Amino acid sequence: MCLSDQIVDEAYKKYQNELIEAGLLLPSGVQGVYGLSGRFEGIIEAFERYVTRMGKDLKPDVVRFPPVINRDTYLSTDHIETFPDLMGSIHSFHGKEKDHIRMVQKKQDGADWTDELDATETMMVPAACYPLYPTAANTVLPDDGRLVDLRAFVFRHEPSPDPARMQIFRQREYVKLGTPEQALNHRNYWLKKAEEMLLSLGLNVKPIVANDPFFGRGGRVMAATQKEQELKYELVAPVASTEKLTAITSSNYHMDHFGAEFNITTPDGKHAHTACVGFGLERITLALLKKHGFDPETWPKEVKQILEL
Repeated sequence: MCLSDQIVDEAYKKYQNELIEAGLLLPSGVQGVYGLSGRFEGIIEAFERYVTRMGKDLKPDVVRFPPVINRDTYLSTDHIETFPDLMGSIHSFHGKEKDHIRMVQKKQDGADWTDELDATETMMVPAACYPLYPTAANTVLPDDGRLVDLRAFVFRHEPSPDPARMQIFRQREYVKLGTPEQALNHRNYWLKKAEEMLLSLGLNVKPIVANDPFFGRGGRVMAATQKEQELKYELVAPVASTEKLTAITSSNYHMDHFGAEFNITTPDGKHAHTACVGFGLERITLALLKKHGFDPETWPKEVKQILEL
């Protein structure tokens, strides 16, 4: 580990410990999995109300999804090919009484009892917008496309001491399904709007061209292509570390990737293009706490007014 990485890692652990000592995060014994205090949750709720106000005039469809997704839906995407290291597959016990006895005995012996489990029909949601597309499968969009306001829990298996890199977290999104022009306009509109929103809260954000953490050698090519085509932008801000900024919001243009996978079409018969803005609710809360302190009562007046705290 180089010196700069060591400094960043120490900053992560320091901020994690401060949050735990303040009672804002409740450790579970697993890296990246926390309980949240009422104060922490209250900030998330206040920010979500702000997001709702900023999108209300656009009259989106409002949808909320659970943290699990149909396994067949998951397999109809390319997530298993591109992000296998982040997936969460849900397994359960399907055996008979004798199988149960064997499993319990393995547990008592300290052996691997999980080989007695089998896959269920569900997976953990890997990205907040994934549950949306099957609900629009095999449909033709209206002329002006479709705008959806959604929230979902997202799971990514990447345990870390960085408090902003949780294994399960919430994304609040506005997703546009429509023509290439409609999708790109949506992405660009919300990139600017999100930057204005976060700056108004005193967060020192800046937009950067980014890429997803695609897996393996082929993933490096995909990441380079994504950056070259400027399909993904992130708004980054200092959270635990000023050495390494954290993405707290992203704006993504998927082209016709999901339109083709789920046969979502525009009135001219072409596969729909999609784009989304995603607000990382826990990460934004962590950024606000780092910037303004652990007690929202002491935050700047203008920030409290915007969030209606």
